[in-house]
Amino acid sequence: MSRPRIVIVGAGFAGYRAARTLSRITRRHADITLLNPTDYFLYLPLLPQVAAGILEPRRVTVSLSGTLRHVRLVLGEADGIDLDGNTVHYTGPEGDVGTLPFDRLILAAGSVNKLLPIPGVAEHAHGFRGLPEALYLRDHVTRQVELAATADDPKSCAARCTFVVVGAGYTGTEVAAQGQLFTDSQVRKHPLRTGMRPRWLLLDIADRVLPELDERLSRTADRVLRQRGVDVRMGTSVKEATHNGVVLSDGSFVDTRTLVWCVGVRPDPLAESLELPMEKGRLLVDPHLQVPGRPELFAAGDAAAVPDLEKPGEYTPMTAQHAWRQGRTVGQNVAASLGMGERRAYRHRDLGFVVDLGGVKAAANPLGVPLSGVAAGAVTRSYHLAAMPGNRVRVAADWLLDAVLPRQAVQLGLVRSWSVPLDTASPELARVPGRSDTGAQDKKGEKRDDPAEKRAAGPEATEPPDPVQDPDAGKHPEPPGPVKRPNSGAGGSEPSPGAGTGTGGQPPPGTPAVHKPHPDAPIAPEPRLQHPSQGDS
Repeated sequence: MSRPRIVIVGAGFAGYRAARTLSRITRRHADITLLNPTDYFLYLPLLPQVAAGILEPRRVTVSLSGTLRHVRLVLGEADGIDLDGNTVHYTGPEGDVGTLPFDRLILAAGSVNKLLPIPGVAEHAHGFRGLPEALYLRDHVTRQVELAATADDPKSCAARCTFVVVGAGYTGTEVAAQGQLFTDSQVRKHPLRTGMRPRWLLLDIADRVLPELDERLSRTADRVLRQRGVDVRMGTSVKEATHNGVVLSDGSFVDTRTLVWCVGVRPDPLAESLELPMEKGRLLVDPHLQVPGRPELFAAGDAAAVPDLEKPGEYTPMTAQHAWRQGRTVGQNVAASLGMGERRAYRHRDLGFVVDLGGVKAAANPLGVPLSGVAAGAVTRSYHLAAMPGNRVRVAADWLLDAVLPRQAVQLGLVRSWSVPLDTASPELARVPGRSDTGAQDKKGEKRDDPAEKRAAGPEATEPPDPVQDPDAGKHPEPPGPVKRPNSGAGGSEPSPGAGTGTGGQPPPGTPAVHKPHPDAPIAPEPRLQHPSQGDS
């Protein structure tokens, strides 16, 4: 008798944990296949430290093939799921297509950046969901400080050193906190004009920072940010984003070349294609993480609307804490459906929260005990080391080096502005010249560019032009201002996507802008003892 085939779509917090759990339980009595666009699991909570130059990128990535025994890794993005035929259709990193047959399927596709119908945001902002976006932001911020240090015009200097972060949840708060420290360390090497220093703005329509947390933790974070020099503006958001800055909801205009979008996440659009009952873009499942009426289909993480048994009538929020725990439960229940063990309902208990504010500062309440300052910082970093499934020694070594040595602020130039658009179905991948956003286009059923045809057409077809759209374009190879992108022509109320703020060149001709209608998931609170991250990835 052939072994049962289990396919897991997505290797974020839920998918990775499910694969690890199934590998342990089945002990080679099942064929486990993990489909993911990258060969690593991304530990999202530490991503702000990558953008701030504290951690090297590989520190927050954990090898899938190196840590998941008896699990077959297939690189690719799921384009569609045929439930009647029990197959998953996918496209590989080089444009090749394939199918994966299954007897049990776990959908753990994660989430993407949440968009709002605000003019100019899709064209001039960048999200913070994947490693390419963190690397782009680090390069971009470094470039702005270096250009500001040599700018003759005071207005240009001030604009380059003004950084706007929208969203005062966990991610936005940490990006602003780490960013202020990062730029302050840079200006020690590249002094600005007399009386000028980097300026970070943190905006949110909520009435306080970290509105999902206890008010004491919120006050701690607010105090640390303000003492550090972050301009915290609650009850304020962006009304319009332009090439030269942003118009705020209070009518004021802020000159800036940087707009970081951290307002929340929405479920990956793959679940919509199944045409099954949904809850605000998430696939409805029962407490055992199984789709009713579909015994072969399970879902977990941000892709699933899981009943919250602790709060009847509600669903668990889209957080990494829930995704990690649901991954274990769904792995156990899939094994149970194959006769290995007993299934169990998903229940959870909040153990507290930790928010890293940079340096030795943090806000935390492990087991309900509120902490701040050095004690909170120690708890936060200790938790991260314990929670990471790998790279603990390397992460600790980077923290030690950062404490005793100055940071290396250099531009690597690996990620361009146009390659990390805000509206993308694949935030974990940087866009490649000559190819569309694979996830968004194939889920629409549109034809994909053939890389072989591009190569045959010559270098002009594969290398994107890199025009600049900045007044001082001749002084530097890549502009700090936002790059306009052509509209894809997709309808809908949301603005057309594009490259965001920054420094990248124009995308290659014929590369369509990515636009997919998504149901907007609410900006869910993210309570967790670990770093409250952006959700499953």
